[in-house]
Amino acid sequence: MIGHPVAHSLSPLMHGAALAALAREDPRFAGWRYSAFDVEPGMLSRALELLGERGFVGVNLTVPHKVLAVPLVSGLDAAAREAGAVNTLLREGSGWRGFNTDGYGLATGIREDLGIELKGTPVVLLGAGGAARGAAVECLGSGCGGLWVHNRTAAALDSLLAQVAPVARGIPAVALRGKGDVPGGALLINATSAGLRAGDPAPVDLRDFPGIRAVYDMIYNPPRTPLLAQARELGLPCANGLGMLVHQGAKALEIWTGVPAARTAPAMREAAAKALGS
Repeated sequence: MIGHPVAHSLSPLMHGAALAALAREDPRFAGWRYSAFDVEPGMLSRALELLGERGFVGVNLTVPHKVLAVPLVSGLDAAAREAGAVNTLLREGSGWRGFNTDGYGLATGIREDLGIELKGTPVVLLGAGGAARGAAVECLGSGCGGLWVHNRTAAALDSLLAQVAPVARGIPAVALRGKGDVPGGALLINATSAGLRAGDPAPVDLRDFPGIRAVYDMIYNPPRTPLLAQARELGLPCANGLGMLVHQGAKALEIWTGVPAARTAPAMREAAAKALGS
C-alpha cells in the first residue's frame, strides 16, 4: 500500500492476517507479504516503477494517490474508469491495471452495519475527492434514489458531478446547495477527511439536515468521529468505515490472489477490530 500518510492505516494488519490464514490452507501464499510505504505525490510515478521492477504483484492506493494514479496505469476496470479514481493495482506485463474496490466495500459495509440497501435510497454525499468519486459511482450504479453532493470547493464538486453524469442514467445527481434540499429518508455518507485528525470538526451539522435517516462515516480510525458522535446524540443509526475498509481490502486481495473476498473478509475484520479495540 502506498499513501501519504500511511502510519494510521490498518491495511497491513488486515492483509497480513488474511494472507497468514490463506498460507495455512495453500502453500502458494506462504511467501506473500503486504507492506505500507509513505510516498509523496510527486514520487508516485517513480514508486510504481520501482514496485514493478521489484516483483510486487499488487498495490493499494490511498490518499492522495487515487486520482493521481489514473494516468499512470495501462488500463482501468469499469468502476475505476467511471469514478476516475483507482485504489487497487494489479501487475500486468510491464504495467499496472487499475481497479476501484471502494464502491463494493462501501455497499457491503452499509448493508452489513446499517441494514440499508443503496438501491432506492436517497444519498447525501459529503466530499468530492477520490473516495467520494468511488462512492458516487457505486450509489448511482446501485440505483440509489438520488444523489446530493456537498463539498466546500465548487470546482471539485462540479468535476465530480461531470465525472459521474454518464453513470447516473436518469437518477438525479446534483449539488446540495441549501439545507432544505435533502429528501426524507436519506442516507448521509461522509467521504471527506474531516474527523481523521484529533480536533477536527464535523464536516456538517446534522441538525441542518432533518431528512437524514442514517449516517455512514467512511473514516474508521478513530472509530467514533465528531460526526458519528452527533449522530448518536440525535438517535440516528450510524456506523464507521471499518466494514468498508474490510470489504474493499478483501476485494483487492481477490483481484491479486483469485480467492473470493467472502473467504478473507472475516479474518480481516477480526484483525482490524482487534487493533481498534472494538
